[in-house]
Amino acid sequence: MRVVGLTAAVDDAVRRAHRAVYVAFIGSGFAFASWVSRIPQVRDRLDLSPAALGLLLLSIAAGSVMALPMAGVVVNRIGAARAVAISAVLFACGLTTAAIGYTSGIVPAAVGLFFLGYGNGTWDVAMNVQGAAVERRLGRPVMPRYHAGFSIGTVAGAVLGSGLVALRMPVTAHLLGVAAVVAVAVPIGVRQFLPAGADESAAAQEPARTPLAAWREPRTLLIGAFVLCMAFTEGTGNDWLGVAVIDGYHAAPALGSLAYAVFVAAMTVGRWFGPGVIEVFGRVAALRASALVALIGLLLTVFGQLLGVAYLGTLLWGLGVALGFPIGMSAAADESRPAAGRVSVVASIGYTAFLAGPPVVGFLGDHVGVLRSLIAVAAVLAVAVPISGACRPPVTAPQRPAG
Repeated sequence: MRVVGLTAAVDDAVRRAHRAVYVAFIGSGFAFASWVSRIPQVRDRLDLSPAALGLLLLSIAAGSVMALPMAGVVVNRIGAARAVAISAVLFACGLTTAAIGYTSGIVPAAVGLFFLGYGNGTWDVAMNVQGAAVERRLGRPVMPRYHAGFSIGTVAGAVLGSGLVALRMPVTAHLLGVAAVVAVAVPIGVRQFLPAGADESAAAQEPARTPLAAWREPRTLLIGAFVLCMAFTEGTGNDWLGVAVIDGYHAAPALGSLAYAVFVAAMTVGRWFGPGVIEVFGRVAALRASALVALIGLLLTVFGQLLGVAYLGTLLWGLGVALGFPIGMSAAADESRPAAGRVSVVASIGYTAFLAGPPVVGFLGDHVGVLRSLIAVAAVLAVAVPISGACRPPVTAPQRPAG
């Protein structure tokens, strides 16, 4: 009876952690999409050219890229729950600074966005590390659905933002409210994470291995390169889709925000049903098909001529990009070794796409328009297809969910 009781207690802890991971992912998506939904209004208030807007958005990526290389060390040292809680508060502080500061000029907005990005980087690694640990304990693929939770959060943030734009709510009031919710709800929600060392692959089981050792692993680096390609594809949609639809199709601001909402809604659907597709066709085949769908959607968005066609393209683009980032994170945690270092490396490489993407698209947008500049994503998708094979589970890895 004592053994049964212990097992039940452990199972209950895993279920609570499972729910807590959803809180972390949904909160992250909601917080980030709330900011993204107001980018066109911030652009107009600051009177920014596409290149200047790209440099402003670069502040977020710069903060994330600075945080990511050491995020694995931070998670190992203080645990995933504390890392997410502290990062959420830092994110909220950055969002508050940007929400107030953008009314005074580009510099205070950039400072706020830098700290927003810094908090977002560590938050991302910590919740993915915890998600991988819970996935192993559950014994079934759940990582894509955690990322679907992120997308659910982005849908909520995007739809709310679109509605508030239509209602002409000031950007500052909107984002201050979001910052308050994030700073309170997320730290409370992640208290149920599994404790450090609870997973058999936790770093405590292999004290001689440091998270930084993953930087010397060829497979991990290739997975990082694949995630970089998919992050560029996803991030370009996040950062530029609303502006591209408004400028390229002469759409109203609310319709630009709605296009972004369609994009993240499609990603949500793709991530929720993705585990079933992966189990039937395998990781690599699913990823290559996804890249093709994303490419078709991108071309329809850019060359569709009609706003309705562009919305269809946006939907396909979102579906196609849905599995790239979560499968990359799951692949980084395949083997029963410390996951924090590998996830940190993959995320660090992947996030360089967010560092390069905004200025690249912005500078191209100055010459050919923002809508036409999105075609740069097609070249990146062409690279993603051949290197997706790195996400195949290693032969020596113990059996675990394919997703």
